[in-house]
Amino acid sequence: MFDESKILKVLIGGNAVYGDIFAEEKTYTHIHLESERIEKVERAVDKGVGIRIINPWKTFYGSTNSFDEKDLLELAKGLSKFSMEGKSMPDMKTQGYIKADYPFSITIDPHSVTMDKKIKMVKGLESLVKRMDRRIQQVRVIYRDSQQAIKILNNDGAGIEDNRTQVVLNILLIGEEHGEMQTVYEAIGGFYGFEFFTDNIIEGLASKTVKRLAGLLSAIEAPMGTKTVVLASEAGGTMIHEAIGHGLEADLAMEGLSCYKGMRGDKMASPLINVVDDATIPHARGTYAYDDEGIRSARTVLVENGVLKNYLFDRFHALKYGVNSTGNGRRESFRFKPIPRMSNTMILPGKDDPSAIIASVDDGVYVVKMGGGQVDTVRGDFVFEISEGYIIEKGHVGNMIKNATMMGNGLKVLQEIDMVGNDLGFGIGTCGKDGQGVPVSDAQPTLRIPEIVVGGRQSSQE
Repeated sequence: MFDESKILKVLIGGNAVYGDIFAEEKTYTHIHLESERIEKVERAVDKGVGIRIINPWKTFYGSTNSFDEKDLLELAKGLSKFSMEGKSMPDMKTQGYIKADYPFSITIDPHSVTMDKKIKMVKGLESLVKRMDRRIQQVRVIYRDSQQAIKILNNDGAGIEDNRTQVVLNILLIGEEHGEMQTVYEAIGGFYGFEFFTDNIIEGLASKTVKRLAGLLSAIEAPMGTKTVVLASEAGGTMIHEAIGHGLEADLAMEGLSCYKGMRGDKMASPLINVVDDATIPHARGTYAYDDEGIRSARTVLVENGVLKNYLFDRFHALKYGVNSTGNGRRESFRFKPIPRMSNTMILPGKDDPSAIIASVDDGVYVVKMGGGQVDTVRGDFVFEISEGYIIEKGHVGNMIKNATMMGNGLKVLQEIDMVGNDLGFGIGTCGKDGQGVPVSDAQPTLRIPEIVVGGRQSSQE
């Protein structure tokens, strides 16, 4: 290994205001099944060290697969050249490492489970869904687990050790009927061990995905026009993540790349809306004890009773703007510098009965699952696919619709939401930003949006 204090002494000098070392070892398994064939089986270890220096106000970053002290000192010397000459770092002694702890446990270490057992589960899921519906033409199942061990040390001498475990299972189905193809996708997992994959969980995933596909194959075309939309808690918070959450990340919000810039303390949503980012939720996919800069995870209130309270900060933007980091400095691996990222982001439950929300709609759309989309964080405009949606007629959920989209503006939608359910549903994903992905989850209660544009292939139902 290496002497971290030596490296930091070389790294910090001149006008540098911060420096740190991020060492990582990640062991992962990846299994990819496509149409009854195992396309990929991979078990590997990826490890290395990232070194960073912050000067007002730029980040200089380097990484290497080497843990050799000589190589790391050379990397540190190279980065230190970006600091102006003048002062040098005094001798620094590390204060030791704090080991992260979690209020939950991993029962079955994924890496103690044989590859044969994991492949059997993947193949079993494929067989199960194919038995459920003869119209299924193609099945893709991907299983992935990872164990990430990290050590972080900064120029204050404070050290953190953390170990994180993730499991994910996702399935994609393509079905055909009368020459029309439909595709559905679903994913489950989180900060769990292999114990997560019970028979009930697997059967539930299969049933839910096949049911959605069957519905789409017999669905009617989506109507077009301005509609009242009810977002089910099952939709999992995709809108909060994409249309709102990214705009509250400090690198966008503080640098003029978000429609929420300069709005702290201002009313920006309905008084029914409360938004938090909480990296402490047991077993959630976006959970961690410390972020990738060694800041303790927290529950950050972003919006309270419609008023914007805070943004999501990493160390860089916290230092630049003279505030505290919210513990949202995250990175995909040692190869990347940390940037402000969401963890588990959600709109908190309200007081309305979800069934009463649906009953209040005379002519609208009930959205159970949202798909991919595009968001302009500067203006707040968004377009999302509706992966599973239904007509609402006179307070009752009717036919399933297909080929539907939902278009709006995040700031406007937040201000207009007039009913918030007392339920809460989660979704999981891997959030991409600046070329790197991190595990996240998002959640929301049932929400009513009085007016939003719904797009489809035709203007009237068949």
